[in-house]
Amino acid sequence: MFTKETYINRRARLKKDVGSGILLFLGNDDCPMNYAANAYHFRQDSTFLYFFGSNYAGLDAIIDIDADKEIIFGNELTVEDIVWMGPQPTIKEKSERVGIQHTQPVNDLANYLKAAMAKGQKLHYLPPYRPEHQVKLFNLLNIPFANQALSASVDFIKAIINQRNYKSAEEVEELHKAVLITEEMHLTAMRMARPGMKELDIAAAVTEVALRHGGNLSFPVIATIRGETLHNHYYGNTLKEGDMFLLDTGAETANRYCGDLSSTIPVSKKFTDRQKTIYEIVLDSHLQAVAALKPGKPFRDVYYLACKVIGEGMKSLGLMKGDMEEAVSVGATALFFPCGLGHMLGMDTHDMENLGEVWVGYNGEPKSTRFGLKSLRLARPLEPGFVFTVEPGIYMNPELIDMWKAEKRFEQFINYNEVEKYKGFGGTRVEECFVITETGYRRLGNALPKKVADIEAIR
Repeated sequence: MFTKETYINRRARLKKDVGSGILLFLGNDDCPMNYAANAYHFRQDSTFLYFFGSNYAGLDAIIDIDADKEIIFGNELTVEDIVWMGPQPTIKEKSERVGIQHTQPVNDLANYLKAAMAKGQKLHYLPPYRPEHQVKLFNLLNIPFANQALSASVDFIKAIINQRNYKSAEEVEELHKAVLITEEMHLTAMRMARPGMKELDIAAAVTEVALRHGGNLSFPVIATIRGETLHNHYYGNTLKEGDMFLLDTGAETANRYCGDLSSTIPVSKKFTDRQKTIYEIVLDSHLQAVAALKPGKPFRDVYYLACKVIGEGMKSLGLMKGDMEEAVSVGATALFFPCGLGHMLGMDTHDMENLGEVWVGYNGEPKSTRFGLKSLRLARPLEPGFVFTVEPGIYMNPELIDMWKAEKRFEQFINYNEVEKYKGFGGTRVEECFVITETGYRRLGNALPKKVADIEAIR
């Protein structure tokens, strides 16, 4: 946790930005895995954590702007709970740590909201993303599930995003710690990966690193020789000579800030000529994208630059042809780069994605529906305090290649006969984390080995 004053100041600014009404914060509850006493790993809602700092299940909160009152609602543990879980701080103790003086039992929340609405106060709530949030909104406010997201408060959403998008110095330092731990996870994989090993061996080892630092994973590990699948969570393959191994993983600190890095290495001690060529195209795309980062630069333009570099690389290999500016403009490079270039990073790996990418990454502008471009989570001009990832890649997905070839899609730009030769290649990605400063950018962490020679040296 940060200091009490940090949370007090965050709530004060939120009250000022929204202006009036009641702000409802729904915390997360324990979620049973297969029966009530066997729950999934608990993770508090990030917005609740940001403003109230309590990583405990069963809490909700309100900020009554009109009455200038802040209340955390929750039930104290019973002796049976304490026997099961061990001693825990009281709700009052948890609340006082972040400057909250008022606490009430959970059942009082419904009555408070009813009384407020009877007085004509406006109620602000956020889009629900978990089933218990939907149930709570139905029970508290009688809002049908289908209507809940549509009637969420845009003013509330925008006010939160306008705080959380701009990371404070203490948040940047916490994110730096998360990236340092994440780098240790990747270095562990780089050193241990070898033919005959299972993907799950590496997934287990990098998870151990995250846990050993007192936090957890920021998202499920991607550790695969089938990197053409963007989010491959299967770990059953055996590494073989000639494979490429892609690791995309991150650590979450004890304060719940996230790291997120990707690295791609040869399973053999050295890259093959083909692996080296493809990898260096991705690395060139990454380095050029990073060099373009600066305040005021639309991240959409950085994405287009990364696409063009990849397109030119594919053209040099005979896989693409024609004018690459035009190819990028119509989306032809999405055959090889079918995703976005990066996303905001903070207390969520895809920071505040539950509040809507159109607000977080687009500042209210509509998103494209075109394949590839529609996966770009961040497009708005970069501003000091933004923390985000840059992660170009090349993915040779056989199913996508077959579909586009059958449709004769973008034949003026794609040489499908040459592309066919790369069907078993897999995928390659390079990802790092950056913060925009007043004059440019700063990389978080110490930087993993990225050049071919440096990777081969550590192998």
